[in-house]
Amino acid sequence: MASQPILLPKLRTIDRHLRLRVSRFIKQSEQNLDLQIDQRESDGIVILDLKGRLVLGPEDVALRQRLQALRDAAQVNVALNLKNVKDMDTGALGTLINSSLKFREAGGRLVLLNLSPSHTELSNAVRLNTAFDIYPDEVAAVNSFYPDRVVPPYDILEFVEELERRQSPDSEAGKNHNAQGRRESQEIPK
Repeated sequence: MASQPILLPKLRTIDRHLRLRVSRFIKQSEQNLDLQIDQRESDGIVILDLKGRLVLGPEDVALRQRLQALRDAAQVNVALNLKNVKDMDTGALGTLINSSLKFREAGGRLVLLNLSPSHTELSNAVRLNTAFDIYPDEVAAVNSFYPDRVVPPYDILEFVEELERRQSPDSEAGKNHNAQGRRESQEIPK
């Protein structure tokens, strides 16, 4: 039995086709990449408002470069507002943790605020609350930089439980109101 030769397309054709597909993929990816970083200041604390996706790649690099520029400018007390971050991955969390360590080495702090419920699942998985100080709002985050200001502790578990109570149709407020109404209806008028 004679063997049949295997016909392969020319490598140049495959190479050109792959380059074309890869360049299209990169262009599509670049259109989907977005992280806007707005910088402002409150009581001497730099606040970076992040909007978009915080994922490993150009977004991650942009944030790392901005944080490095702040450290180089001796602005070592920074709060990251994650309120408008719609997507975050573990690669970006690694960058945040590394940056936090560098801010501590520089004698400052990097804190997080407005962590969304979708981020809490990821942060619980990597125990983010042990690497960062996390605050529910800007006032608490800024006040945390000043030891003489009272800052209530923030617990992610309490935050998630509060969200669940708000979202459930039988909220605690409704139960308390109904229980009070039942007690009032059971009272005998004098």
